[in-house]
Amino acid sequence: MKDQLQRRLEELKKEYETGQARLRELESETAYVRETLLRISGAIQVIQEMLEQEKTQGDDAGRAREAEPTV
Repeated sequence: MKDQLQRRLEELKKEYETGQARLRELESETAYVRETLLRISGAIQVIQEMLEQEKTQGDDAGRAREAEPTV
């Protein structure tokens, strides 16, 4: 009985260590994905701002042309 319990204890310890290692891997992967999403979000924001600025400048240029007197 004691040998059987000792073997089971060792098995559980190994499983526990394996689980901890896997958890560390997943946490590392999660951090990487979060960083990637943050970079993508930043890029999206920059592109949206650039498109909005371009649209605003285009609208301003169009209004300026409309306001010019025709000869």
